[in-house]
Amino acid sequence: AALGLYFPRKEYLENVYIDEPAGMPLLRIHALKDSHEEVAHFHLCQNLIISRARSHENNWFQIREKTGLLYLSKSLDREDFNMLSVGSWMPLSKVMLYVFLSSHPFQEKECESATRTTVFLSLINATAPACSSLTARQLCFTEMDLSFHIKENKPPGTFHQLQLPSVHHLCQNLSISYKLLAAEGVPFRYNENTSSVRVTQRLDREERERYELIAKCTVREGFREMQVEVPFLVNVLDEDDSPPFLPNGTDTADAVVEFNRKEGTVLSTLTVYDADTTPIYPLESSRKKYTGTIITDDPWISETFRVEHIFDEIHFSPNGSQVRGTRHEY
Repeated sequence: AALGLYFPRKEYLENVYIDEPAGMPLLRIHALKDSHEEVAHFHLCQNLIISRARSHENNWFQIREKTGLLYLSKSLDREDFNMLSVGSWMPLSKVMLYVFLSSHPFQEKECESATRTTVFLSLINATAPACSSLTARQLCFTEMDLSFHIKENKPPGTFHQLQLPSVHHLCQNLSISYKLLAAEGVPFRYNENTSSVRVTQRLDREERERYELIAKCTVREGFREMQVEVPFLVNVLDEDDSPPFLPNGTDTADAVVEFNRKEGTVLSTLTVYDADTTPIYPLESSRKKYTGTIITDDPWISETFRVEHIFDEIHFSPNGSQVRGTRHEY
């Protein structure tokens, strides 16, 4: 069964300053598809969550249903800040929002069941700093690491925008440009016009489990130029799509039992490799996936001998990149 649209990040982080204008873009959230025909719709359902115990009606933040752009629908003033922080002496208050995803326009009742991601907003008890006082790192990237999860065997799509909507909106006299540095043939493309990054083809985790790229940003102000580089990581999430295999093609092993063997003696072994999954915790669920059986009609054999199953994580190296898998020993 198709699981539908999904978020390439578990969480997003952004700063919000006092008195930023209504309409100010904060953050762009992306979704990836399970099948080509899906269309993503984004929605904010619940209240803002302030510290674990309290929540407050969300009067300040909205998301564009079709583009995933989170923006300020109302300026946040000092009074709002005091209400949303635990006390007015706090320099910063963290609030949490859930963004929900659906393949059709939202009905309110879906808020319980839909896929969601978490947005952590740091409300800062100060007005936004002048662009000239920000470092290249602050102008180019937020505090969140550029780390994404993309499911294998899914259609291509856009999963991140490098340009920060808020900086782009506030610092228009600066020129900020990006590049994605990657080895030849890596299935990711950066589009200079939209500053978005897309995965260009279906991925296969059994071929490669992790891509390590670099996002490079150049800030120009008059004659000054600053550059900053940060890691850009993509982890490929597994689907159980590869059958287990036997190193020498045989799925049975004969055991010859000699006289006077001691209890616990190993008589025969059989190895099975699974490139798909790594050992799952709790371990019992990995054990249940495959069982070892003694084929016999003799009740004495069934009582006297048993198959033990141990397994551990191993690495395969297709195309020179390390991919985790499991070795089962019976």
